[in-house]
Amino acid sequence: MKHLPHHRLDGPSDGPALILGPSLGTSLALWDAQLPALARHFRVIRWDLPGHGGSPAELIPPGATVADLADLVLALTDHLGVERFAYAGVSLGGAVGTHLAVHHPERVTALGLICSSARFGEPSGWQQRAALVRAQGTEALVGTAPGRWFTPGFTHSATAAALVADLRASDPAGYAACCDALAGYDLRAELPRITAPTLVIAGRGDPATPPAHARELADGITGSTLWELPAASHLALVEQPHAVLTALRDHFAAPTPPDDLRCAASTAVRRAVLGNDHVDRAQARTSAFTATFQDFLTRYAWGEIWTRPGLDRRSRSCVTLTALVAGGHHKELALHVRAALRNGLTPDEIQEVLLQTAVYCGVPAANAAFAIADPLINEDPVINEDP
Repeated sequence: MKHLPHHRLDGPSDGPALILGPSLGTSLALWDAQLPALARHFRVIRWDLPGHGGSPAELIPPGATVADLADLVLALTDHLGVERFAYAGVSLGGAVGTHLAVHHPERVTALGLICSSARFGEPSGWQQRAALVRAQGTEALVGTAPGRWFTPGFTHSATAAALVADLRASDPAGYAACCDALAGYDLRAELPRITAPTLVIAGRGDPATPPAHARELADGITGSTLWELPAASHLALVEQPHAVLTALRDHFAAPTPPDDLRCAASTAVRRAVLGNDHVDRAQARTSAFTATFQDFLTRYAWGEIWTRPGLDRRSRSCVTLTALVAGGHHKELALHVRAALRNGLTPDEIQEVLLQTAVYCGVPAANAAFAIADPLINEDPVINEDP
């Protein structure tokens, strides 16, 4: 174990192996949002780059190459007794997978490349970054990392802060050696040698590996599939966790569990009541911390309650509006005023519901409810929906 990267195993011991590779400056926690679903079917193996997470920097020397990193992955799989595996990686983690698919095709059954490249720009840029980190530590990169990794609306999220903390904690020697590896990496001419079925995912807002890099990968790898995700930057799997999970699961041909089928039906009801825009925003903002709660809401509220046959959706909207007025949940009330209109309640009927709350919930509560509902009913969108 001394010369192996830090790693974690999840999922059934007899499941097909799936290796998940991280991006430079992150740890294996980068995959937290996708892990629960992938581990239902796969034996998931996550690993840390040298000097990142729990891996010692000494695993690779200064002047290391992507081939050296790939050798660490092969040593890990040999240690675990894994002969063949699917591989998905982000950025540098994807470069490792690309190298393995080119030079060890007998080991790689399928490949997923997320915000990666066949060549990450001019070597001088990586050499300069390596020198900076060796001189000043990774703290020198903390201020600029959010702008490289995330779209502007995501940079101040708790998930973004946790990932930046991983960067801050990275060992300068290990980080710099990984920069050395990126400086010497260029597989553009060897892409046609890849025979594994390959999925390439790009974030349209990614300044580090722009979509043109993904297109170059897809054009060079015979039969590959390209997905470009809106509202996503370099760490697209963090900003668009559900979209990336769906794409990977489809690509790796993981069966859809019965719970997921029911979840899909629940999501359809949620979209019908709340609207696609709201659900898309909620899913886009889902983090590893909130993913379980979002799953709970979808399965329980929309799959168990809103789908029961005892009340129609109009009646459920009346009950929901009353409960939200009573509880003083004003942001949710704004959301469900819109939902009530979508469910077929007229403005006059919503008015009657709110008048009823004045008697049983109190005039101040009803007064606040009328103030919230009035601009929405009159199509003056001054109230923001609850994320």
